[in-house]
Amino acid sequence: MSCTTILVGRNATYDGSTFIARNDDSASGHFTPKKFTVVRPDEQPREYTSVISHVKIPLPENPQRYTAMPNAVKGKGIWAAGGANESNVAMTATETITSNERVLGADPLVEYSAATDSEPEKTGGIGEEDIVVITLPYIHTAREGVVRLGKLLEQYGTYEMNGIAFSDVNEIWWLETIGGHHWMARRVPDDAYVVMPNQLGIDDFDLHDAFGEQKNNLCSADLAYFIETNHLNPAIGETDSSGTKINTPAGRINARDAFGSHDDADHVYNTPRAWFMERYFNPHTSVWDGPDAEYKPGSDTIPWCRIPEKKITVEDVKYVLSSHFQGTPYDPYATYGDLSQRGAFRSIGINRNDFMGMFQIRPAAPKNCRIVEWIAFSSNVFNALVPFYTNCTTTPAYLSNTTEKVSTENFYWTNRIIAALADAHYGKCLAHIERYQQAVQSQGHALINLYDKQLAAERDDVKRTALCEKANEKIAAMLKKESQTVLNNVLFESSCLMKNAYARSDA
Repeated sequence: MSCTTILVGRNATYDGSTFIARNDDSASGHFTPKKFTVVRPDEQPREYTSVISHVKIPLPENPQRYTAMPNAVKGKGIWAAGGANESNVAMTATETITSNERVLGADPLVEYSAATDSEPEKTGGIGEEDIVVITLPYIHTAREGVVRLGKLLEQYGTYEMNGIAFSDVNEIWWLETIGGHHWMARRVPDDAYVVMPNQLGIDDFDLHDAFGEQKNNLCSADLAYFIETNHLNPAIGETDSSGTKINTPAGRINARDAFGSHDDADHVYNTPRAWFMERYFNPHTSVWDGPDAEYKPGSDTIPWCRIPEKKITVEDVKYVLSSHFQGTPYDPYATYGDLSQRGAFRSIGINRNDFMGMFQIRPAAPKNCRIVEWIAFSSNVFNALVPFYTNCTTTPAYLSNTTEKVSTENFYWTNRIIAALADAHYGKCLAHIERYQQAVQSQGHALINLYDKQLAAERDDVKRTALCEKANEKIAAMLKKESQTVLNNVLFESSCLMKNAYARSDA
């Protein structure tokens, strides 16, 4: 699946929260309806069976309640996609990433094969379909999430390359799979942000730390041996200023060079997204445009993480994860400049965005009301981001009642209709979309501020949960009203611009 992820450390956000956010995109030619749900402990299986790979995994007792964003249409597995649990730990799963032939030859993916007359069925490994369900209910910190998932990958393997984010109030970790059974994870610096555009992204990885203090780096037990025996590190060995060897299996490596890809397709489909996001957050730190640019849309050396020029807000995250190369020649909606460059690169906001989920874990909020999950459905260019408390036992029907049937009674299909209408008449509809986004997001902030005060005054945990659910229903009612208004407006504009329209009124 094509996706885009952004992670923001607590000292890089406007309010000291940790942010992890991801677009979930369908494959080309597909649209996957999603819904916002809560999985209670009694609903969690004690043995999990993957639909795609048929692997069976026994699960621990005493799972926690957690939110999830599963597929609304049954048949292809759960695909929980992301959520937050009762311990205030959030995760996203997953960002499909790339690798290279040397890695996949050394540790092949664990793929399912059906039984034949001569061979028995061979179960596959775990993948995007499974990862949230088998991990999130059982972890109590972000680091613990990395360790649990790492052990599952080593035991069962995976049939695809994936990147997974974990966050708690203090830390964010990013895990990337390497071949069928290997993995690495790096802690996001508190003062930095990370961008991930469907490529293996970690650049600098400290194996010395991963096999030592494990302060900022973790990995599979034999990763150094795996690198050395399979000659996976293409760098020329050197030493740092202290004399410590780097770019060797015992020191630091450029993991992107060792395990990732630099294909021509990456320079059209993946790296331009990283270029746009970092260009937005660091417009003056580097030169991004012109013949003397330090980084261009096809650059392989765009940093995995960096310190932003200003604190990052919820709205900043929404902007970059909705972006379509605004202000550049590559904007598919551009009506200016060199129009031959329109759509040259794959943008972040596309028609196949299924949802965007952003987890804001707030240190100043009461502990059991600490996470706000910001949600948007359908194409991010035309949708709005709305907040909900994750301390809940149920979710509003407007976000949880998605089915295969198109209906304006749910948020997913309403936004899918809005996007299809507005895209065709972008210039005419843009003002309506901008007003919709501002109305929903500003009222969302206002309602969270209002209920935060009530939650801070309430000491009973059961009553707090009920208050969170009341707030969520209030937010959903606002969202439905604003979504209906913008649907009315874009339908009117689109109807006026139909090809069979004439200026003369019939009398």
